Amino acid sequence: NPRAAALIAEKCASCHGADEPQGRLNLTSLPFALSDRAVRSRWIRIHDRVDHDEMPPDPDDLTAEQRQDLVAMLAASLHDADANDVAQSGRGSMRRLNRDEYQQNLRDVLALPALDIRDMLPEDREGHRFNKTTETLDMSRVQLAAYLDAAESALQQALASGIEPPSVTQYRAVGRRLFTETSTFGNQEAMFFAKDAKAIDNKLLEESPDDPAIELALFRSAHWPYYGYPQGFVAPLAGEYRVRFSARAVLQIPGFELKPASQPLPMTFRARKPSGPDVSGDVRATGGLIDIQPERADYETTVQLKAGETFEYSLLGLPVPLARNVDGGPPTYRYPPFPEGGQPGVAFQWLEIEGPLSPGDWPPPSHRVLFDELPIRAPQNGNVLSVEVVSGEPQEDARRLLRRFVDRAARQPVPDEALQTFERLIQARLQQGAPFAEAMLAAYKAFLCSGHVLYLHEPLKDDDHYAIASRLSHFLTNTRPDPPLMEYARNRQLRNADVLRAETNRLIESAGFDRFVQNFTDYWLNLRHVHRDEPDVRLHPEYRFDAYLVESMERETKTFFTAMVRENLPVRVLIDADFVFANDRLAQHYELPPLSGSAMRKVARPDNSPYGGLLTQGAILKVTANGTTTSPVVRGAWIMERLIGQPPPPPPASVPAVEPDIRGATTIRELLALHTKDAACASCHARFDPVGVALENFDILGGWRTRYRGLEKGEPVSGIDRAGHDFAYTLSSSVDASGKLLDGRSFNDIHELKSLLAADPRQLARNLLHQFTVYATGTPVRFADRREIEDILNRCRDNDYRTGDLLHELVHSKIFLGSAASNSRSP
Repeated sequence: NPRAAALIAEKCASCHGADEPQGRLNLTSLPFALSDRAVRSRWIRIHDRVDHDEMPPDPDDLTAEQRQDLVAMLAASLHDADANDVAQSGRGSMRRLNRDEYQQNLRDVLALPALDIRDMLPEDREGHRFNKTTETLDMSRVQLAAYLDAAESALQQALASGIEPPSVTQYRAVGRRLFTETSTFGNQEAMFFAKDAKAIDNKLLEESPDDPAIELALFRSAHWPYYGYPQGFVAPLAGEYRVRFSARAVLQIPGFELKPASQPLPMTFRARKPSGPDVSGDVRATGGLIDIQPERADYETTVQLKAGETFEYSLLGLPVPLARNVDGGPPTYRYPPFPEGGQPGVAFQWLEIEGPLSPGDWPPPSHRVLFDELPIRAPQNGNVLSVEVVSGEPQEDARRLLRRFVDRAARQPVPDEALQTFERLIQARLQQGAPFAEAMLAAYKAFLCSGHVLYLHEPLKDDDHYAIASRLSHFLTNTRPDPPLMEYARNRQLRNADVLRAETNRLIESAGFDRFVQNFTDYWLNLRHVHRDEPDVRLHPEYRFDAYLVESMERETKTFFTAMVRENLPVRVLIDADFVFANDRLAQHYELPPLSGSAMRKVARPDNSPYGGLLTQGAILKVTANGTTTSPVVRGAWIMERLIGQPPPPPPASVPAVEPDIRGATTIRELLALHTKDAACASCHARFDPVGVALENFDILGGWRTRYRGLEKGEPVSGIDRAGHDFAYTLSSSVDASGKLLDGRSFNDIHELKSLLAADPRQLARNLLHQFTVYATGTPVRFADRREIEDILNRCRDNDYRTGDLLHELVHSKIFLGSAASNSRSP
């Protein structure tokens, strides 16, 4: 465009000309060949910097009219070039299933809901913050080998384990057998056996070990160096085990006596190897979260165990007492002072274990997926498989079973000619003398690692309803389309707006939507790292071993985001909300009215509370801290990028980070002032530092504070922490959470900052829509998408930019559906 070229030559070429161009951008030699993606990308960057008033650096260099004209002229050319590219090639290439999606696809295909092959696959690279992008989910030889191994392992697990169901182990523990002998070492404050609510000798193997009147009373969390599991139980086979037990929540009072508790206590089980203290971290929660009530009751759950594993009792929110060794004898523990009323714990009376559980019919459903109703027999002639499948017509059965399996595993119709490769593989194995089942498993494995299963395709044609079904299901449930969705694809109905809206709502309300929330928040909000960076207990002794708090914070954020979508909440609740999702531990942490139990519930936020909204949730505040200190720079940049959608440019490599002074000698404002003496540093930091400063009243886990803590300077504080450790820190300077945003608006505290950020819901909605787009399509918002993004925002404006509306509008858009938007759009 001649006018645009003239403006650039007049206003920009002096700094970005041939002689030492600033920022290594030479506009006199940069072609305007927008069909070249690399060139187009550079011009998009130029457009955006001019549009955001970042260039020219002197705002007076361009009048408002000139800036508007230049941006409009560049935008028109860039949109046309990018739209033409999308029309010819699609928004992105096909992409590989990531390891979470592949595992869930195999679980659904093979009817193995507990299949665990994820860790057999290489970790997926991230792109645009997610592990779902076309540019990062390529395939290497190493990756293909891992997928082949994972598919083989899954198929072996799907095969019947024998001609008869596995024998069911029945185990019952009462009295002293509820605990391993070595787990009783230490002081009685942490655990003791009780009878008639009074402690008895902790030794296990003496007279009457099975006395049903004896209770096992536990008052500590399961954390190294502690362990404890039922005496003599080890899972003989991998599988699901039913656990029943009788327990009550109690309080320990002086004299090692028990009285009923006033509140429930949460617990779970942890699968682990039967050994001493496990320092490998190879333990995992299983069986769900159970609130043990003060009244004795019977409880039931199921746990997943591997062969050779047992499980330990894991009480949440209790101390992990300090271990001490005296004169080389058994370890003893220094227990912290009891809270008022007594130390909470759980008293177990008996426990029963049954498993591995088998389906009512045999062979199991997973086996019938592979071999239908063909008879089985014990392996013969050195066959290494668990069973041998008997076929009287191997050629005919092979063709029938292969077609049946392919129709189940593929997400789109596979023509007969495409099966010839797999049929030849079966025939070759049979001719080599392989058993029928082995030949079939080889073909199944090859198909599960073929492009029919491993790759997702862009919906490029109006009739590509199967690609739409796969995109929708992997967006909202992280797996393959279920039968109802596949039926709509077969009937070519997924471009009908009413059908598409109904199916989207159905998936949002399904149990599989939890996988979307898990994966989406793990990457967008970095929640997968919420358990990283243990609190520095020198400065924050109250958080020592408080895994229940961190677990509760993670559940809070995921419950909150689920409600945003399912309840169609306005996007402004990302910043502020008049409610909080909390349980007993979070109510205490956030200084809310007391709650009972571990379940998350929606409660009204007190008027003066700084909490409410995603911005001030504990999980967000933890992943933006490092376990020792908080940094306004880190938190501010994170919030601007993840929640506001205005990421700051990367810092120069030569500029060191701002490290808070944990001695307590220098305030964070003094450190920031030193760091931003340079005008270039100051102009960039002004974009995000103020937001981080407003969050300085929140410590590393989101607890409210009015003063900083240090180790040297300040008012001394000392005592004994929740685990019996001595602590000593100092209270130093007061927190000043006031500041001024880049646009000149000032705030005094987090309440006022929330009001300022929530005043632009369109930008919040735009950013969330961008995150949905990357996650759903595997590609970021392209320049050609920007008009449609703004159209979606316009349609959602009058209804307060609600989260569910944004999601539905994206699903109905050309961005999601490919060549054309859905027809007959519903209001």
